[in-house]
Amino acid sequence: MSITYETLWSAIVTILTILLYFYMGGVVGRMRGRHRIQAPATSGHPNFERAFRVHYNTMEQLVVFLPLLWLATLLYRGIGWLPALFGVIFLIGRIVYMRLYMSEPGSRSPGIFIGMLGILGLLVLSVLGIVEDWIALSAS
Repeated sequence: MSITYETLWSAIVTILTILLYFYMGGVVGRMRGRHRIQAPATSGHPNFERAFRVHYNTMEQLVVFLPLLWLATLLYRGIGWLPALFGVIFLIGRIVYMRLYMSEPGSRSPGIFIGMLGILGLLVLSVLGIVEDWIALSAS
């Protein structure tokens, strides 16, 4: 497998996403300490609970996001930078989600929608890539 700029861009998006996830985990730890919430408790002060939910929800999203990012990167043969772009959109959505949820949980919807746009874009690119490869294999 040859490495392309498109692959490198998706690798950078992956690293940035993992760094954001680690940052969110650090916020959970700081909130746990600041509000004296002993492990393994996952409830207590509202600021801790918000940080915990942001971190946990992001982990739930990563299970879908990361495979789709790499499926789209490896299989989609169209505009090569599109998978990384949709990855950045997801990343921006997670940042917006975190900022809004931490300030007012009811205002988190824009972050959810931005993140979902990134995931849906990657899903479409992945399916297109699979269909293109399926047709190419069938033709040979």
